[in-house]
Amino acid sequence: MGKKRYSLEELSELKIDKEEITVEDRETGEEKTIKTVSRAEVATIVAYMLGVPDVILNEYYSHHYSKLLETLKNNKEASIIRYLSKIRTELFKHFRDVDNEIVYNLSNLDRMSFFDKKEIEQLYKWDVPVIQTNYRADKYVLHITRLIDKNIDACKKLFPESIRFDYIKTLFVVSKYERKGVLTKEYEKFKGKRKLYPFQMYIYWEPDAYGNILYSDSKLLTVVYAQNGEPFYDSYKYRDASDDVKENIYDFIRKSGKVIMAVDCENADPYKLYGVIKNLKKEEVKKITRIVLYDDYHTTIAWDYIEKLITIPVVHIEVERVTDRKSLVDMRMAVGVTEAYLTENIDSFILCSSDSDFWGLISSIPTANYLVLYENSKCGKEIKEALTQKSIFHCAMDDFYMENAKDLQNIVLKKTLESYLPSVVGKSAWEFTKQIYADAYIQTSEDEMKRFCDKYIKSLRLKIDENGRFRVAIIE
Repeated sequence: MGKKRYSLEELSELKIDKEEITVEDRETGEEKTIKTVSRAEVATIVAYMLGVPDVILNEYYSHHYSKLLETLKNNKEASIIRYLSKIRTELFKHFRDVDNEIVYNLSNLDRMSFFDKKEIEQLYKWDVPVIQTNYRADKYVLHITRLIDKNIDACKKLFPESIRFDYIKTLFVVSKYERKGVLTKEYEKFKGKRKLYPFQMYIYWEPDAYGNILYSDSKLLTVVYAQNGEPFYDSYKYRDASDDVKENIYDFIRKSGKVIMAVDCENADPYKLYGVIKNLKKEEVKKITRIVLYDDYHTTIAWDYIEKLITIPVVHIEVERVTDRKSLVDMRMAVGVTEAYLTENIDSFILCSSDSDFWGLISSIPTANYLVLYENSKCGKEIKEALTQKSIFHCAMDDFYMENAKDLQNIVLKKTLESYLPSVVGKSAWEFTKQIYADAYIQTSEDEMKRFCDKYIKSLRLKIDENGRFRVAIIE
């Protein structure tokens, strides 16, 4: 049986683990094979905050996200929501038993086996009072829900800025929970469809046969956005190249005597390249002697900031133009690689470019070793086939987890914004936002641009500098 083929649109609905997927691009009709794995950082955070038991967290998430889990366990805000969510789930699971214990045995939550006494005591130390007097089970459900609502906003900083935290929040905060009968309906819904809830932990949603929505970020966000009446278009950002792809890169570096990465900045995306580097293990890539950026003044300023965020030495070469219409970047890169091969005994090169001109370089020095990184949409099918025929490993930067590049994007967006500040008066905030993203060479959703606009542009303020002059300033 052949591999199933999916449209690009259908990919966002898939449950993807480590597998190959043949995708048909509806615009070109071409097929391509993508080897990806689903990321689960957001899902791990949500799972922790929902109170998913430690044994399940360790089984499902600790292999790839052990450091994240450790960070969450040491985070007061996340742990407050975790402990409260666990209490609410247990109240729903054992509602009648809890109520009977309170009425007939004059007991309270901290004396019942359903609840963790140490966690209740810790919440009290954090000024989150769980235990109340003269409360029955129904009043406790309302009380705990109210506490979750009060404390959930403090967790916003745990999530990427690119996703809608207010949608994540809806998983925890029951809409109109103060109204009579709302929480009773939630209890009945959970009781009747408990197996449809992720790890049988209570969330506020309309349960359906989605499978485990905490399986991956793309699945979780696709469902959560849909439940809030909005499609989630950015699922591709929450996939990463498979371990096999990364291992091929590591193997290439290990087998090299000396290796450099040569980057054609005109034909490479700085954020995607940075995302690739951030997704590779530092101990594996430290053998790279240097990254050489062959740049042109027409490209984005993002290239100027990469070296500040990575540990690999970076050499930035800006190539002058003889005429404004003709770039010499590809020629200068070919000369630079040749010089390194002949004078420094560099035997291996990671070429980062989507331009077919790099094939002439490979053909000119056939005894060197090459690995090629490119962008899927900009690199032709013929070149990929030629690389395969020559047994040259190649992979798309698009397949790596791109949310890791957010720190670089934020730096470039703010620096671009700062360059406009002297002339900002009179501009449309929204048109200004679109111009900044265009100048930064960042393609993203309109929703994400609006959040940047709300956070940084609409909050611009006048400040007085050290010389007593007014200036426009970004308020963090």
